[in-house]
Amino acid sequence: MRFHETDLKGSYLIELDEINDERGFFARSFCTHEFLIQGITFNPVQANLSLNKRKHTLRGIHYQDPPHEEAKLVRCIRGSIFDVIIDLREDSPTSGQWVGVELTDKNRKSIYIPKGFAHGFLTLEPDSEVSYLMSDHHVPGKGLGIRWNDPFYNIQWPAEPAVISDKDRNWPLVS
Repeated sequence: MRFHETDLKGSYLIELDEINDERGFFARSFCTHEFLIQGITFNPVQANLSLNKRKHTLRGIHYQDPPHEEAKLVRCIRGSIFDVIIDLREDSPTSGQWVGVELTDKNRKSIYIPKGFAHGFLTLEPDSEVSYLMSDHHVPGKGLGIRWNDPFYNIQWPAEPAVISDKDRNWPLVS
């Protein structure tokens, strides 16, 4: 696994180290030891899968407030997504900043999102599936969100959402 820190401190874009032969390839997509070498303690307790039928489906931007924050390892296992993370940590030098990356079934990249971040994505093709490993359990009623088009963050999405839930469409504006 190759870890590339994003512009947001503590978040990483992760590439696989593929071992190829005539059968195809083998690669580790998660390894506690390799995460620890990077200074990341990540012990998943939950795995989630999201199927998104239509191109330009938007999910997010979600987070849980302390003490229920969740670190995530996100990978697109079919199709492609534009994945967005926002640093919400008040003591962080990158607080309030966002990063967007393309995760696809072809590039096989994943993104590690530390606790204290918000997360969302926009599908770039139909039938996109997204797999998440989560550090903490979802706590009903503790989930919060940021409106996808909040001018405070000014996220540069690659397209206008075609499908978005009422909940995600109506999160309050930060400003």
